[in-house]
Amino acid sequence: MHLHLERDDDPITLKFVADKDAESERLLTTPEFEADRDAIKAMIEREDRLIAPSRRGNWLFDFHRSADHPLGRWYRLPADLAPLPDAPWEPIFDLDAFSASDNKSWLWRGAITCPWEPTRVLLCLSDGGSDPMRLLEFDCETKNIVEGGFDTPPVRCHATWLSRDEIAYFGSIDRESATRSGWPRVGRRLRRGDAPADAPVLYAADDSDIYGSCSIFDPVLAGLSIETDVRPVRIFVAGHEIGNCSLFIEEPDCSLRRIDLPKDIDFGFNHSHLAWLAKTDERIPAGSLALQPLPHEPQGVATARILFSPGERQSVSQFQVMREWCAFIVSDNMQPRLFVVDLTKQDAEIQEISLPADVQTVSFRPLHSDLHLGDDTLQIFGSGFLQTPSYYHLNLSNRNEPLELKLVASSPSYFDNEGMTSVLLEATSEDGTRVPYHIALPKDWTKGELPVLVYGYGGFDVSLAPYYSGVIGRWLSQGNAYVMAYIRGGGEFGPNWHRTAKGHGRHKAFADFAAVARDLVIRGYTKPSRIAGNGGSNGGLLTGVMATRYPHDFGAIWCQVPVLDMTRFHNFPAGRAWIDEYGDPDNPADLDYLKSYSPLHNVKPASEIDYPPIYIESSSNDDRVHPSHARRFAAQLETLGHHPLFHEFTSGGHGGDGASLQLAIRTALGYSFLRETIVKQKLG
Repeated sequence: MHLHLERDDDPITLKFVADKDAESERLLTTPEFEADRDAIKAMIEREDRLIAPSRRGNWLFDFHRSADHPLGRWYRLPADLAPLPDAPWEPIFDLDAFSASDNKSWLWRGAITCPWEPTRVLLCLSDGGSDPMRLLEFDCETKNIVEGGFDTPPVRCHATWLSRDEIAYFGSIDRESATRSGWPRVGRRLRRGDAPADAPVLYAADDSDIYGSCSIFDPVLAGLSIETDVRPVRIFVAGHEIGNCSLFIEEPDCSLRRIDLPKDIDFGFNHSHLAWLAKTDERIPAGSLALQPLPHEPQGVATARILFSPGERQSVSQFQVMREWCAFIVSDNMQPRLFVVDLTKQDAEIQEISLPADVQTVSFRPLHSDLHLGDDTLQIFGSGFLQTPSYYHLNLSNRNEPLELKLVASSPSYFDNEGMTSVLLEATSEDGTRVPYHIALPKDWTKGELPVLVYGYGGFDVSLAPYYSGVIGRWLSQGNAYVMAYIRGGGEFGPNWHRTAKGHGRHKAFADFAAVARDLVIRGYTKPSRIAGNGGSNGGLLTGVMATRYPHDFGAIWCQVPVLDMTRFHNFPAGRAWIDEYGDPDNPADLDYLKSYSPLHNVKPASEIDYPPIYIESSSNDDRVHPSHARRFAAQLETLGHHPLFHEFTSGGHGGDGASLQLAIRTALGYSFLRETIVKQKLG
């Protein structure tokens, strides 16, 4: 169906996209859209924002977009000053100026710190928001790009510093360097000034794998006091599937030895310990977090200490092994709890850190940009749908102080939340499973007529959680509600919550989302014509299925960067990485099941069924989910007599990134669609 729309430069494709873009802009560019666009742009560019810096050497660093610099600038501040907006931040890298000089639209993706020289970094720059990334060496002291320094081609890549002058470079520079999924599998020992193709191979995962990678921890470089001579730890990873991998530790003779662990794990390590989160019951109960000594020498199965084993409605949402501590967050029926354990003491007590009572979501990251640097100070971030974010320090390195959060700064308010409420509710899916969801309610609303935006994802073990957003706040302030649905396929309640909706269980995620929509009606909040379903990527598949399988439960569908042809997703390189999640279209049994829900294959003629208004959004430089999924779905709907809205943005990639105005336009068009459908009910 409409396979010609897979050809990006075909005149027919270009005309289809141009015509559909013009139509959506004509219908959605309203005075309210313009007000939303300007307000969202102003939010992105606010100068009084909460700043959560990273430390390198004697400096704190922060990246920020502003009205004068819509692509953004990178700033530094002396580390002894508080990271507040009115501090004397000094811009050291101007991304707008650099992009202009390069005639490109480079987007910020962070910086990789050289632990031997903390103010020497590799800037990570995306070409227009796409997955390919350029690594560019930069000196934060001189504030200059390093002449003759590392400068890699824009490809899918990642890197780890091996020394002051070498990096372990994993880049998909050619077919041999990439897996069948297009992600890098070959790591090269790249010296400054050498071409990646000429660098010697350090490690290679198999072509059938998803990716290869390398991580390093050197206790001497980190300045740790250790009683025995422990060499630097290098661990190489072969990612077999998303969330499934093998770990190999480098021996003194540079050979590799596989660490005896299950493959279905997430992991973290330092020089002495390895922590891993089990996703199956192979050795310990699924969802359990284990800690064990790092196996420096060949040995049997290491004795693992279980730090946490989940009860009902519990899961580990984040964990990290640091220099001398391990920290982890448990979601307990969608409420966060923070724990730490001292790795320098055998069988140390697991300590719970008190959190502010009103937060719905907590996350953390080390203050220092590299674990070799500084100490084990954690940055803790707490927020909720209606709670402005706050930023805390937890100093784990000073064992003479009590372990408690110290407030550093709080975000200003982006909307007036007075009278608004947020509650956790449950729907019952068709098989009896209780499916939780959060609803954020406006101050004033009419029973049975409340416009509700329902967001979901439901795949790849991705966990959703409440977060503070000025954009959502603007929606609430206009008298509407926002729902986040924690459906199966995600990781909110551990690996089994994900696994049950993999492969031939995918229909359970769809049924869960529809159940949430129906529960909103049962509870008297609203009616189907006032409910909009929204999601992107795998969530775009979710919303495509809502349109074609559950059309009477929704008044609108906002479908973003979607996967919609379940028979051909694997024909694009990145899609081969999803076979474990969805099934293999080349397997007849899988193909039959995939076709049973594939949105593209389940569109019925308008003479048989009325679909809710649909807005399909994609990006021409999305190299993760090809935009032809969105094009062909829109074309098929149109062919069978429906009237979808479609917009393909020229940049932003899969994540919809861009300069502040581009970001604002993309979001405001979606909200304009919602206003014209479930609020005003003018479209459809």
